[in-house]
Amino acid sequence: MGIVQRQGLRNTLISYVGLGIGFVSSTLILTRLLTPTQLGLTSVMVSLAAIAAQLAAFGFASTALRYFPYFRNPANGHSGFLPLLLGVPLLGFVAVAGLLWAGKGLVLKQYAADAGLLGPNYPAVILLTLAVLLLSLQDAYLKSLFHTAFSAFLQEILLRLYIVGAALLYWRGVLSFHGFVLAYVGGYALVAALLAAYLLAIGELHLRPTRAVLRVRPLRELLAFGGFTLLSNLSGTVMVTIDALMVGAKLSLAAAGIYAIAFNISTALTLPFRALYKTAFPLIAGYWKEGKMAEMAAFYTLTTRLNTVLGCYLGLGLALNLDFIYGLIHRPAYAAGTTAVLLLLVGRLVDGITGVNGIIVVTSPRYRFDLVFNAGLALAIVGLNALLIPRLGLAGAALSNGLALVGYNSLRTWFVWYAYGLQPFDRRIPAIGAVAAAAGVATWLLPVPPGLWGALLVRGGALTVFYGAGLLLTRAAPEVNALWAKGWARVTRWQN
Repeated sequence: MGIVQRQGLRNTLISYVGLGIGFVSSTLILTRLLTPTQLGLTSVMVSLAAIAAQLAAFGFASTALRYFPYFRNPANGHSGFLPLLLGVPLLGFVAVAGLLWAGKGLVLKQYAADAGLLGPNYPAVILLTLAVLLLSLQDAYLKSLFHTAFSAFLQEILLRLYIVGAALLYWRGVLSFHGFVLAYVGGYALVAALLAAYLLAIGELHLRPTRAVLRVRPLRELLAFGGFTLLSNLSGTVMVTIDALMVGAKLSLAAAGIYAIAFNISTALTLPFRALYKTAFPLIAGYWKEGKMAEMAAFYTLTTRLNTVLGCYLGLGLALNLDFIYGLIHRPAYAAGTTAVLLLLVGRLVDGITGVNGIIVVTSPRYRFDLVFNAGLALAIVGLNALLIPRLGLAGAALSNGLALVGYNSLRTWFVWYAYGLQPFDRRIPAIGAVAAAAGVATWLLPVPPGLWGALLVRGGALTVFYGAGLLLTRAAPEVNALWAKGWARVTRWQN
C-alpha cells in the first residue's frame, strides 16, 4: 500500500472522528461553558481571520498544490519553494494586518452594541489571522508532499479538544475570558508550530531562499494563478463565514453565537454527502479523462438518488428531534435558533442532493465557470443577508443561506444539463420525496412519552420504520430493496 493510500485511509478516519468531536464539542459542550455572546465573539473573530488570511495568502495555498511538482527535488530543498510559498503571503499579511488595524474603528462601529467586548480582543484577530495563514500554507505544503494525516489530526481532533480544554479552564475560573480568547488564538498558533516541527522532523523544513526558485516557473505565472484561485477561495470562505459576521453586526454577538450553534447542528446533514464526494471526485475526473460520458451520467443519477435517500432521512431525523438536541444544551437561549436550523437544513438538503454537479463543473473543460458560480453564491448570500436579517433576524440569515443555495444549485444543475446534456433527475426522486414527507408527518403526529430520551427513541424508531417501509413498498430506491434482500438472505441462512 502506497503512501497516498495510507494517508487517505488515515484522513478518512480522522475526518469522521473529528466531525463527531466537533459536533459534540461545539454544540453540546461549549454551549454549556460559554454564553451566546462569548461564542458569538469567537465566531466573529474566526470569520474575520479566515477572510483576512485568504486575502493575505493570495491563493498561494492552491498554488502549492498546483505547481509543487515542478519544484520537487529533495536534494536541493525543492529549489527553495517553501520560502517562496511563505514569503509572498507573509508580505500580504503585513498589508492585511495594517488594513485591519487602520480599519479597527470602522469594524467596531459595525458592532457598536458589543464594541466593549470586541474592542479589547480586536488585536487577537490579527494574531489569529497570522496563525490561520501559517497553518493553511504549511497544510498545503504537506499535502504536496503527500503527508496529510498528521495535519488532519491536529486540525480535526487536537485543536477541537484544546479549545474545549481552554473553555473548561475559563469555566472553572482558572482563566479570565480575555485569557480564554488568547488561549483560543494560541490553539491555532500551536497547530502551526507543530506543523513546522513535523516538517523539521521529516526533513522538509527548507527555509533557505534560493534564486533557483525563480528559474523553475516564472513568478508572474505563479502570481497570476494565485490571483485566480484567490477569488475562488475567497468566495468559498465568504460562503461559510459571512452569516456570522452579518448577524453579529446587524443583531448582536449573542445572536451570532446562537446562529453559529444552529449552523453547526445543520452541518450534521452534510456527513454522508462529504463521504460520497471523496469517492466521486477522482471517479468523475477519470470519466472526463477517458471521455466516458455515459458512465458519468449513470453515476450522476445514482449519487443524486442516494444523496436524496440519505439526506431526507437525516434531515427529518434532525428536524424531528431538535427538542432533544437543544434540551441537551441546558441553556434555553440557544433554542432561539430552532427556526434557523430548519431553514438551513432545507438549503443543505438541496445542496447535498444536487452537489455532484459542482464536481462535474470543476473537473470539466469549463472549470472556470465554478468561480462564477461561487462568486455569485457569495454575493447572493451577502445581498440577501443585508435585506432579510434586519427584518427576520436569525431566520432571515438562515433563509438567505437557503435561498442562495437553492438558486445556486438550480443554476449549476441547469449549466451541466445545457453544456453537457447531463441531468440526474428521474421519476424516483419525487417518489422518494413523497415517501419522506409522509414518513415525517406520520412520525410527527405520533404521541411521545415525556422526557428527552423517550421522545428521541420513539421518533427515531418510528421515522426509520415508516421511511424504510415506504421506500421498500414503492421501490423508489432500488438500492434500498437490494440491501434489504441481501440482509434478509443473511438472516435466513443464519437461522438455517
